[in-house]
Amino acid sequence: MKTNIEERWGTHPNDVKKYDTTQLRHEFLVEKLFQTDSVLMTYTHNDRLIIGGALPVKEALQLDTVDLIRSKYFCERRELGIICIENEGIVSVDGQDYPLVYKDAVYVGRGSKEVIFKSKDANKPAKFYFASSPAHTAYPTAKIDSTMRRVRELGEKKTSNERTLNQLILSEIVPCCQLQMGLTEIHEGSVWNTMPPHTHSRRMEAYFYFKVPQGQSVCHFMGEPQETRHIFMANEQAVISPSWSIHSAAGTSHYTFIWAMCGENLDYDDMDTFSADKLK
Repeated sequence: MKTNIEERWGTHPNDVKKYDTTQLRHEFLVEKLFQTDSVLMTYTHNDRLIIGGALPVKEALQLDTVDLIRSKYFCERRELGIICIENEGIVSVDGQDYPLVYKDAVYVGRGSKEVIFKSKDANKPAKFYFASSPAHTAYPTAKIDSTMRRVRELGEKKTSNERTLNQLILSEIVPCCQLQMGLTEIHEGSVWNTMPPHTHSRRMEAYFYFKVPQGQSVCHFMGEPQETRHIFMANEQAVISPSWSIHSAAGTSHYTFIWAMCGENLDYDDMDTFSADKLK
């Protein structure tokens, strides 16, 4: 089994104004999250969020700690959210198995010592996307399935942003410290997500784009509302969004993405929205 982690530093909006395409992608884009029988992670100093992917094929994969967090085990001081994005798998937490299908999630509380990813069928391996943030309290590990997730229908066809929002890890669904996660499905014929865009200074966010059809792309928009930048993204890539940045995208086709937030405010609707016609 291989475990690999990258480190990304925090950035000031005035510095980002000077970035060319190469530097912008280097600082914010996470290009690879899945590798056979490996756990790949990226640690950002923006609220110390970790995002990653696990792809167990021939063997089960344990989520090991890494030197960057200097802990005895991964969740010693952290909470963790895991979402199954493909096929069927099992997440085992301290010996308790949680079977998962597409869109199911597991919240893993602080103090959990052993987290293991497994596929039910090696010929159809499960893919797990996860996010983790520091936690101040230990809450129970819990599975979130189709009976628990909260669904909101957003947008309209006439503005090309019709989408289904699946809220998975929120304090109203399962007790949690500062991590929030969910999955948004862009309807066929629509291309925009998070439009009109917003910022939330009290927390940062990461977007993970997947189910992007072959040959298609997603253009992610970031930066301050009056100083926007863009990054073209491929299937199964993620982007880091600092608290001062908008986060929105338009795809050349429909797609799905997972959002993960952490910070000091758990009010999902606490955001500063900007009218699309005022963006620059």
